[in-house]
Amino acid sequence: MSRILILISLLALLFCGSCNSHKKEPEVQARLLVTSPLKMDTSVVTQYVCQIRSMRHIELRALERGYLERIFVDEGQLVKEGQLLFQIMPKLYEAEVSKAQAEVKFADIEYQNTKSLADRNVVAPNELAMAKAKLDKANAELMLARIHLQFTQIRAPFDGIIDRFRVRPGSMIGEGDLLTTLSDNSKMWVYFNVPEAEYLDYKAHAQNDTLLKVNLTMANHQLFRHSGVVETIEADFDNETGNISFRAIFPNPEGLLRHGETGDILVNTPLRNALIIPQKATFEVLDKRYVYVVGADYRVRAKEITISADMEDLYAVTAGLTEHDKILLEGLRKVKENDKITFDYVAPRSVIYKLKLPAE
Repeated sequence: MSRILILISLLALLFCGSCNSHKKEPEVQARLLVTSPLKMDTSVVTQYVCQIRSMRHIELRALERGYLERIFVDEGQLVKEGQLLFQIMPKLYEAEVSKAQAEVKFADIEYQNTKSLADRNVVAPNELAMAKAKLDKANAELMLARIHLQFTQIRAPFDGIIDRFRVRPGSMIGEGDLLTTLSDNSKMWVYFNVPEAEYLDYKAHAQNDTLLKVNLTMANHQLFRHSGVVETIEADFDNETGNISFRAIFPNPEGLLRHGETGDILVNTPLRNALIIPQKATFEVLDKRYVYVVGADYRVRAKEITISADMEDLYAVTAGLTEHDKILLEGLRKVKENDKITFDYVAPRSVIYKLKLPAE
């Protein structure tokens, strides 16, 4: 009988031990890294696709018809204001000037004869007035003929770069025909579109006497060496895109920028007392961003956060965390809600300043 009682006691102890082992809570064995958000002053760079335009970009067109006699420059050449570019055959217009000069001489002789007679009261004053009118008309026609002759020479209206020729010597040119284009690239106008919300933020913080400074990344991903300023904002929003166009002006002393280039405008916005966390400490569920917060009981719990700025590998957080919270830095995929962990704490400043990796 005593043996039976001992056997029952052993079975009961084993059963209780088995129950206790099933009730024991799981614990992540590996030591994980934990840090905290860092409150600091920083800045966020916002990037906008832009179009680069010459400050002055015009079409050079023929003002007179005729054969193109000569081209004095080459495509892509830098020209000076007043420099002769194209010559339309001037013979017809030279003949018209000669004819007009003869008409002026004839009208002047007629006027002088009539004036002499009028001084002696031989003719009426109206005769003298008509002779004077004929002389004035002849002078006006001479001036007009000279202008037509002058228009056979197309000169540069300002310093700039000549574009591709649309005609060649010997071409028959009509009035208004396009010859080429001329670009003044000493300063460049750079246009970029800003969403309505960002425009409102800019206007809310802009100072009346301060122009917004911007930088330019060129198509080769290199930063343009000169910074620019936003000089003007267009009057209306685009109803289809919800954007409004900003125009920045950039100096271009080396002539590197050309009309028609593209790039990206970089706008640096300061953030005061921003709460900064690494991107790789976050995860996404249904378009919402979360972090694992480690409680005083060493358990991890997911917490939703609100992000105000997205930097290279960092986030600025406006809601959901405080600088005293402990967040899981690595091993997010190794844990689940309410897991108990062991960890090593890493100072947030060392994490932020050394972090140069993209988010996981």
